[in-house]
Amino acid sequence: MAVDVEIDVQLLKSEIKKTYASVSDEPERDFIFPTGRPWADDLGYPPELANVPDSAVESFAGVANPWELGRLAAGERVLDLGSGAGTDSLMAAQMVGPEGRVTGIDMTPQMLAKARAAASEMGLANADFVEGEAERLPFPDGSFDVVISNGVIDLIPDKDAVFAELNRVLRPGGRLQIADVTIQNPVSEEGKRNIDLWTG
Repeated sequence: MAVDVEIDVQLLKSEIKKTYASVSDEPERDFIFPTGRPWADDLGYPPELANVPDSAVESFAGVANPWELGRLAAGERVLDLGSGAGTDSLMAAQMVGPEGRVTGIDMTPQMLAKARAAASEMGLANADFVEGEAERLPFPDGSFDVVISNGVIDLIPDKDAVFAELNRVLRPGGRLQIADVTIQNPVSEEGKRNIDLWTG
């Protein structure tokens, strides 16, 4: 749905970057949301998690388990929307194998640096990480077989733009595996303008 209240979107994005830069730089800190390998284990993440370096998983901040929607097949092309430190991307790269390809996109440089370092540590040549925003994906139409995402779309005010872009970059017949936060009741106008409620 389009956002119909006045939100300073640039301020919101700046605050989200600050929050997730902190998750990257200070993973031992207590956040309002759970983080790290124990949280991924509690969510029932697949066995590929064991191969992902602690340097990436310590900054895991997903909200649920997108892998409950199914595993990936060898050779699939995958987009990880809001890839963070790369936990889901690195698991996906293992699942799709060397003939597949995983691209993580995130707007937080600190998280991208962690993801790239972890991919290098794992020797994964089939995973790359791009800085960008979900509302304007820098990929051609039909680039991906699958889009995975964990706890990211809820942070973006313009959901219509995000889903239009996901539809555009997915090949016909492609699929979404999204884990995210939803609400059951309308949010007040004041709540929609509260940056702290958006960021975490």
